[in-house]
Amino acid sequence: MSQKKEVRIGLIGTGFMGRTHSNGYKRIGDFFPDLAYRPVLKAVCARSKDKVQAFAEQWGYESTETDWKAVINRKDIDAVDICTPNDTHAEIAIAAAAAGKMILCEKPLSRNLAEGQKMVDAIKKAGVRNTVWYNYRRLPAVSLAKQLVDSGKLGKIYHYRANFLQDWTISADVPQGGTGTWRMDVEAAGSGVTGDLLAHCIDTAMWLNGGIKDVSAVTETFVKQRMHQLTGKVEPVGIDDACIFHCHFDNGSLGLFESTRYARGHKALYTFEINGANASIRWDLHDLNRLEYFDHRDESIVRGWRSIHVTDGDQPYMNKWWVPGLGIGYEHSFIHQAADFMKSLETGEPCHPTFEDALETQKVCEAVIDSARSRSWKDTGVAWQEK
Repeated sequence: MSQKKEVRIGLIGTGFMGRTHSNGYKRIGDFFPDLAYRPVLKAVCARSKDKVQAFAEQWGYESTETDWKAVINRKDIDAVDICTPNDTHAEIAIAAAAAGKMILCEKPLSRNLAEGQKMVDAIKKAGVRNTVWYNYRRLPAVSLAKQLVDSGKLGKIYHYRANFLQDWTISADVPQGGTGTWRMDVEAAGSGVTGDLLAHCIDTAMWLNGGIKDVSAVTETFVKQRMHQLTGKVEPVGIDDACIFHCHFDNGSLGLFESTRYARGHKALYTFEINGANASIRWDLHDLNRLEYFDHRDESIVRGWRSIHVTDGDQPYMNKWWVPGLGIGYEHSFIHQAADFMKSLETGEPCHPTFEDALETQKVCEAVIDSARSRSWKDTGVAWQEK
């Protein structure tokens, strides 16, 4: 067996995403044994010495740091994985690029377009490999949707609609800021559901259906003031609790998007549907191994929605897992993206979405926020080229 090339990972951040990424790296060798590159969990970084040590012991990292700059400066780190709050993405990524490190960054790319552009400029100047963890692309049913759209089976696309609904911030007692609720703090997050949830929907939509040309949006902040965990004071809330926008895609189709954290009964309802001249598809995260498909060209007496159980070995990624009929889960999307990144080092091809791809999603997010603020249509400036 040929010797595998090591990619020594320096993970920054030990929260929810730090766990999903770590799990992704650890399972690659078991299920993607043919890859020429393999990740090595070299170092993990967090501000709390006790917490980072416990994380390292649980997940198998060789060493710990409490200063992210130390990770970037280490000679034994090849790739920096950024799993920190949004307000630190730009500083860490720009420094990592200058140090010649490969970079894997959690989504969204940045708090705003200006920060994102600086990050893109930095990786282009340094010429370093990069990707952004928009993981839902790597679920087999979503990847199959991409294949169906690209094949032309749907015909001309008329409509794309998506939503991402949660209910965890309905109580006015939920604070903003701090470790657990930094997403509620506009300074840390940049925006609310737009950057956190709709960014996923937008990335998937443009991957499947092409660029978004312009948007018209409405946002609402239902609780105007919350206690800030870092200051201990009740302060104004700057993030959006809910957002609805419609749009035009470059291909002439219409888009409708909704996201909220105030949909009681929904913890993570993410769905999309695409309607074409010949056929339609729809997908639901709660039933993530299924893709529903309707083809108007079927004989009329049997025409109807069919449920495709995406577990056969000829469907995306599934030849790496079990036997037909046995599903996989949310965590596998991160395993697939980590594996795709390792494969990209072998082929020399980009691992999409790259920083440049994610900047296009950031353009849409910014246009959405601007549209809601001005109560007017906004052009996105998106120049979508990814395939």
